[in-house]
Amino acid sequence: MYKFSKLFIKNILFALIFITALAGITFLLLSSYINQQTLAQQKKIQTISQQFVANDTLVQELATKLAVIMHAGTDYQTLMIRSNSQIYVSYQNNQPHVINSLLAKRKTISIENLNIQVQYQLNFINIINFLTKLFICIIALSIIFVFISARLNYKLQFTIFRIISKQISNELSKINDSDFITKEDSHEKLLNIPALEEGIAEIKSMMTTQFKNTTNLEIKAHVDSLTGIENRNRFVQFYENQIIQDSPLKFGVILITRCSELQTINQVHGYNSGDNYIIKIADIIKSTLATRPTGKLFRLNSSDFATILPNEQLKEAEHYASELTLKFNDYQQTSELDSIAFTGLVYFDKSKPLGELLALADTGVSVAQTQKSNSWYAQKDIDILTDNSSNFGSQNWRHEIDSVIDARRVTLLLQPIQPNGRNNRVYSEVLARFLNANDDMLPTATFIAMAEKLDKITEVDRLIIETVIKEITTKNMLESNYGINISPRSINDEHFMIWLERKLLREPNASPRLVFEISELGMQQNIKTAKRVVDMLHRVGSRVTIERFGVGLTSFKFFRGLTPDYIKMDSSYTRDIDDDKNNQYFLRLMVDLAHRLGISVLAESVESQEEKHTLEKLFIDGCQGYYIGKPTKL
Repeated sequence: MYKFSKLFIKNILFALIFITALAGITFLLLSSYINQQTLAQQKKIQTISQQFVANDTLVQELATKLAVIMHAGTDYQTLMIRSNSQIYVSYQNNQPHVINSLLAKRKTISIENLNIQVQYQLNFINIINFLTKLFICIIALSIIFVFISARLNYKLQFTIFRIISKQISNELSKINDSDFITKEDSHEKLLNIPALEEGIAEIKSMMTTQFKNTTNLEIKAHVDSLTGIENRNRFVQFYENQIIQDSPLKFGVILITRCSELQTINQVHGYNSGDNYIIKIADIIKSTLATRPTGKLFRLNSSDFATILPNEQLKEAEHYASELTLKFNDYQQTSELDSIAFTGLVYFDKSKPLGELLALADTGVSVAQTQKSNSWYAQKDIDILTDNSSNFGSQNWRHEIDSVIDARRVTLLLQPIQPNGRNNRVYSEVLARFLNANDDMLPTATFIAMAEKLDKITEVDRLIIETVIKEITTKNMLESNYGINISPRSINDEHFMIWLERKLLREPNASPRLVFEISELGMQQNIKTAKRVVDMLHRVGSRVTIERFGVGLTSFKFFRGLTPDYIKMDSSYTRDIDDDKNNQYFLRLMVDLAHRLGISVLAESVESQEEKHTLEKLFIDGCQGYYIGKPTKL
């Protein structure tokens, strides 16, 4: 419905159009009338002039008589009669009018028989004044009409609108009743307008459909269309409603599972393959979660799934995560992918905000990604949450890592590798521990994971290498050998490798005592680069260990292109080796093949006498683990 001001302006515009059109038509008609009168006057003058004969009288008298006759019944604005250059009659109205001057043109007539010229301009001032007054009256009446019609139109619209609104309100108010569909229509109608009734019926039908489908629409808004799993909105809603508020759920575990290969699959094989990969992982998680009826699964974003295990302790959730890892490993064997997914776990109770829990779980995923394929990591560093002075988000971690690097706050520990024979040459692995500004120990796995995430890991590797070389040189500890871990990102960083080669060349006494440990997965990222790294380290006198060996699908390929000095078997092969005949057979094969190529085989995570004894029988060259020796300060 228009407001009064809008209606008034609308009518004013119509009035202006009407007045403009009327003025234009009047102007054209008046112009045509004046032209006709001017031509008629010309004929009249020519007719009168024929009544005179030249030389009958003087020219002055002739001109005067002609002027008198012309003035009879005709009003002139200007009149001039002349012969050659002599003017005999000259008349001009002292009250000229602009419109008259514009429309009534001056006309000159030559009367040859009398040898005179007559120049005249007719005067239509009376007609113009009359039309002007009439036009002013029309404008005034139009303005009055515009105001009155706008007022009446507004009142009429307002009345009709109020009646229609009331009728629509009466009809639609029935929708609020639970049984509105079955109710009979009321026969009371304020306006009996068929089009209005059809419109109301259409609105009621639409509202009825919306009313019926509200629940379904809400479900669709909270469900991922690809997997059929509830999305992040529902995850947040579930946590707030069931965890924070009063409910039977008092505590539990949140798991974030990240699909690590999604981006690669999308880029290489296309988005359809990526969708199939996500659906497969969703099916794996759902099948694993089937044994836990209270568990809830959500898809947070394109690559992350969240699982809530209500009222479960972290230890129970770790068993669930291990089940996921086994199923992911099975999927990996058939998919030819480098990995499937990594999982981070974090325990929660009602006191912990969801945002911080997700940050911790995300850090757990980062830690898991530094371990073997499809592994999980339980984030137990609860001090990160309770320390009010430090919120370990990405920015805080960046600041903390930069602070450690700048202040060189790193402590070195040594864990020995015990040789299983007198002739076996082994070494002690250097373990780095990082300190904050208060000299409190930072969680090592989390620190390394965040350094990877924030692209600071090469700087951390440089810090560790420089510190190790400085320590063993200044303390005159060059009689032993020391193993240093290098991250996969560092060996693929050309600037880092140039720095490392120059550093080792400047330290000829320390270089032969260093053994650089690089993970098998890191080597697999680029075999050519890995070979150049091994060749460079051998060239400067250092040695190389491929650690976590056996977790990749191409372990035997390393013996063709690479010549490491050691391979350190992944802990999954050495754990409970005394009871696992399959792992014993695999290790015996690996040892035999490695020894033929002059490569020593080491075992990590040796935690019992039985494991050590079995490994010795398999001719493993060295064992490392807490049973062999705990880390001690360098």
